[in-house]
Amino acid sequence: MRLLFFTQALDTDDPILSVYARWVSEFSRHFEFITVVCLKVGEYSLPKNIRAFSLGKESGESRLKYIWNFYYFIFKERKGYDAVFVHMNQEYILLGGLFWKMMGKKIYMWRNHHAGSIFTDIAVAFCTKVFCTSKFSYTAKYKKTAIMPVGIDTGFFVKKPEIAKIPRSILFLSRMAPVKKPHIFIRALALLKNRGISFRASFFGDPLSADERYYNSLKEMVALEGLVELVRFYPGVSNDQTVEIFNEHEIFVNLSPSGMYDKTIFEAMACETMILATNKNLTGLIPESFTAMEDDAENIAMKLEKLLAFSSDEKTKWGSELRRVAVEHHSLRELGNKLATLVS
Repeated sequence: MRLLFFTQALDTDDPILSVYARWVSEFSRHFEFITVVCLKVGEYSLPKNIRAFSLGKESGESRLKYIWNFYYFIFKERKGYDAVFVHMNQEYILLGGLFWKMMGKKIYMWRNHHAGSIFTDIAVAFCTKVFCTSKFSYTAKYKKTAIMPVGIDTGFFVKKPEIAKIPRSILFLSRMAPVKKPHIFIRALALLKNRGISFRASFFGDPLSADERYYNSLKEMVALEGLVELVRFYPGVSNDQTVEIFNEHEIFVNLSPSGMYDKTIFEAMACETMILATNKNLTGLIPESFTAMEDDAENIAMKLEKLLAFSSDEKTKWGSELRRVAVEHHSLRELGNKLATLVS
């Protein structure tokens, strides 16, 4: 089967979206040919049965240009694909769904987010199947929805023995946005400090332009809580660089809503780094020691205190166990196999 694949970017240097170059590479093992269309194309190296087109964001933002190029590509390439796979952006289905239906193309959408709208419902109506990773996602409610592995390259995300972990280190790696809840993490860190618990915390990530004020407020919050000597902020990094960062830290914290199920949770686990997450999808998958109550800084601080107190042997033991879970349940190989089966 030949696939037309829509995603936001194909760029190994993108701090947020570089992971999807790995996805496309894995999917190429299961499909005869893949045509990728995205808002922007940057640096990438992919197998020969993949070609990529950009809607033109590199040369300046213009919705009119994006729409023109969108219709140009889906019509020009219509004989080169049998099915359409839209990753996250339901707008592409709203724009092209009727055309694809008339052309007899099957439509598949991947959308994993706690929020949705009537436009999501309309997009889903065009789809043969919908994919998400979280049972708390807005799209999990449809009968045509399949719950999927998160899709982590467990061959790349591994423990690196040559990298020593920073003692008592805690990592928060994410886009800096209110929905990711770094402000709650800072409250938890303040509680740890007030209890005399030693730690070092690192924040890796950039805000969108709309969240610049929020990002600055996080730094002000750190200063007000007296955490300046214990907390460091770093810019966002590409997905390729995160493996070293996970390996440098003892604990990775993720406080995103359960409807999102961030890939970084399992990337950290694959690197044998202990995690603390508030995601309800993890219930029953990993021990309660590694989960906390959502939006509860007190509970998060209490769980962090316990993880920081683990012995070196316990940290090694649980790191190995968390990697096993990531490999068995959420590997990119598993995702590719399941997607190919459902689409074919």
